[in-house]
This record gives sequence, structure tokens and C-alpha cells, in this order.
Amino acid sequence: MDDIKNIIKDTSLTYQQKVLTLAKAAENSIKVLNIDEETERYRQEGVICDLFEGNAPYRPRYIVPDYEAFLKKGSKFLGLEPPQNIWEAVNSLLILYKNVPSITSFPVYLGNIDTLLERFIKDEDEAYQAIKLFLLHIDRTITDSFCHANIGPEDTRAGRLILKASRELNASIPNITLKYSDKTSDEFALDAISTTLSTAKPSFANHGMFIGEFGEDYAIASCYNGLPIGGGSYTLVRMNMAKLAPKAKDAEDFINNLLTDAVSKMASYMDERIRFLVEESGYFQSSFLVKEGLIANDRFTAMFGMVGLAEAVNQLLGAKEKKDRYGHSKEANDLGVRIISRLEEEVNKHHNPYCRFSGGKFLLHAQVGIDTDMSISPGCRIPIGEEPETFDHIMHSSLFHKFFPSGIGDIFRFDSTVKNNTKYVLDILKGAMRVGMRYISFYTSDSDVVRITGYLVKRSDMEKLERGEQVLNGAAVLGLGAVKNQHVLERKERKNG
Repeated sequence: MDDIKNIIKDTSLTYQQKVLTLAKAAENSIKVLNIDEETERYRQEGVICDLFEGNAPYRPRYIVPDYEAFLKKGSKFLGLEPPQNIWEAVNSLLILYKNVPSITSFPVYLGNIDTLLERFIKDEDEAYQAIKLFLLHIDRTITDSFCHANIGPEDTRAGRLILKASRELNASIPNITLKYSDKTSDEFALDAISTTLSTAKPSFANHGMFIGEFGEDYAIASCYNGLPIGGGSYTLVRMNMAKLAPKAKDAEDFINNLLTDAVSKMASYMDERIRFLVEESGYFQSSFLVKEGLIANDRFTAMFGMVGLAEAVNQLLGAKEKKDRYGHSKEANDLGVRIISRLEEEVNKHHNPYCRFSGGKFLLHAQVGIDTDMSISPGCRIPIGEEPETFDHIMHSSLFHKFFPSGIGDIFRFDSTVKNNTKYVLDILKGAMRVGMRYISFYTSDSDVVRITGYLVKRSDMEKLERGEQVLNGAAVLGLGAVKNQHVLERKERKNG
């Protein structure tokens, strides 16, 4: 009861943030999942982490509605006819967003908003006014940084207007990804790069890679998560390799014994979360999103996450000198690839009957970390402060991106002078995509909006929180924790050209 009272008395939380925090406390006050002792031990040790999904999952972690279908047919439940103009289109989308849940209780995917809105553009000045108000409304009401929109790959009038409005608003919500392919014109890509160097978005997804795994109907949701449109992910649970590695006698023991055991236990835990959600929570039997065909059970999968590969490799090799460590040593990099290859092999042995979209398999995900992580690098990233030069960093990242269809990404922080040389960044982007990077993000040192791990937060909001003031963006507290514990503002600064 003291925990509840503390939430109620917390003056740094807005009313809405208190309501959500109290709801989470209520959910966590019950136990409905069947968890064996060995799995629970892994959870208590931090090797397995459910990323605050709660003790009683009653909605999928990530929901990815088919917004195109919604705009074409409207919604009987919401009493909406198909929109006929730009104002009706943005209004209908904003209404639907309020009724799309996720782990955050806010939508984590807003649609490929340029293609959604393109056909409604008659007058560009009017469309810009509507789009700017649309994005402003999202920032002020969907107050969580894991809200994500997509644009691209092709150049559109709506895409250009979205980029222009993003620069003017300089908001941290929504996050945006440009699906980048050979269909993306250099002019559109340069406009996007100019925007990201101003406001830390959009990021860039390798459209060809995602199509090869998901088909055309895929979305980038939440941080950088590849998921099927019309479905989503039941759950995301992660394995902390940095906490598993110290248990091993050596690398062989880690790969052949500990890793296989931890995968088995975590997969069973994910099965139990999915079982309760599908069979007992009633979500798929009651949601209007299902009844109106905006999502379908057979379009869902689940995400098997991991963090801390760098720390695990360095621990297993006893690597102290930078030249011997992950990201710099061939031996360390090769061991990293061996570990992830074995992880993929073990995860693919498991079958879950409800993950129909992915053929019963869980999809690997390089998880970005949580605010309380200390000395644990996101996914397969090189630790902050140890980053190599840009080309070497990209080549290292490309070793791992192919393993993670449901998301992996790397971040490059630039000196502010690069704003005058966007073609240089475009060359980096093209090279990264060519060598097999799945997802890449840029921002500059002087931007108020900064990329924390996969999500965006304003420096000014984090400063307010430190002073005990309220901020609208509920993810700002996570960003502040990551700044203090993971030193995300200390990433290697890349120089112009």
C-alpha cells in the first residue's frame, strides 16, 4: 500500500502518468502465470527480463493496425465513415490512435503516414496546415516516445510536408522512420537527412531487407521493431547476456550449455505469457480492432530479445585492452558472431502455436536496454566510449544486423557542422545499406531532441525532470536514467567529412 501512496503523492507525475502507473501497480499485484523455479531464478538474477510487461498480460505488447484498411472503410465501432478530405483523414486517424493500446497504453505505430495522407492532398498549403496540426496533436496527446510513424520509400508530397513540419515543430513525438530503398530519390533522402540533423528523426530502415523477411506489408514500430502490418507482437522478453556470461567456465561452456539452457527457459516463459494473453485475457475475442479486420491473430509473432553481447564477449575473453575487446578485435568479433549464430539456432528450434505469422518461431530482436541498465550495451552495440571510426563501426554492425528481423539499429552522433554537408551523410547511409545494415540513426550534438537508444527525448525535458518539474513525455524519465546509467550523451562525435 505504501507503493500506491507514493505514486499518488508523486508531484513529478502528471495526472495521466499517475493513472497509468497505478494501473501497472494493480496488474502486478496478482499472479496468473505459471513459472517454474529455474525460470524464476533467471528472472530474479536479471538474465531474463520481461521489460515491465506486467504479471497479467491483457493486451499484446505491440499492435500494428492496418490503417490503410481503416481509411478505406471507416469504423462501425467508432462511428466513422471513410474520410473524403485531408481534414477528415487526420481527424479519423487521431480518433483511432486513442483506441489503439500497447504495452505503454499508447499506440506504438501510427502508419505509413505519407502514403496514408497522399491521396487526400488537393492544395499543398492546406495540406501542410492539416499535417502540422496532426503532428502537433500527436506530440501533445500521445505522450510517449515509443509512438512511431513511417514514411517512404518513395518521394511524396505528403512525405515532404511531414519532414518540413517535423523540422518546424522540433518535437520528440512521434518517432519517424524512412523506409530507404533504390526507389528513394537522393533529393528526398537529403531532405530527410537535413531533418534528422535538426531534430534526430527520421531514422533509416533497409527496405529491401525488411521486404525479404516480412513482405511489403511491414511496419517499423516502437523503437526500430520490424513487425507485420495487421498484426504485431504478443510479447518482447529479453536475455541479458552480460549477466549470463559470468556464470560460464569459458566461451564453450557459455555457448553449449548456459546459452542453450537460458534460451529454453526464456522461450517457455514467453509461451506462458502468450498462452494467458490469447486463451484467458479475452483481448482477441473482444477488441473491435479484431472484429473490424484491422488486426488478425494470424498476423502476430513474438520477439526474443537480447542485450549485452559486448560485455559478454569481453567477459568470456577476459579482454581488458581496447585492442582485444569487442568491436576492435577479430577474435572478439568472431566470438560475438558465434554466440548470435547459436542463439538464432536455439531460438529457431522452439515452436509456439500462436506465432502463425512467423511459422511458429520467435523473431530475434536486439533490445535497446532499459533506464536502469548499468555497464550493459544495447543489443549487439559497441559500448559507448569505445566506438571505432565510422567505416569500421558500420562494418562491425553489418556482421550482426542480418540476424534480427524484428529489430536492431546503430546510432551515429555528428558534430553540428555536418548540417552543411548532408551529401556526406547520404554517402554513409548508402554505404551502410549496401553492406547489410538493417537500421541506422543520426543526430547532431547540438540538437535538443536526442536519440536515447531507439526512442527520442528532449534534453530540455530531462533537465525539467531533474528539477522535479512535470513533463508531458512519459518516456523522459527513461531517457534521464539512460543518460545517467548508460552515458548516452557521450557517444563518439563524428566529424564532418
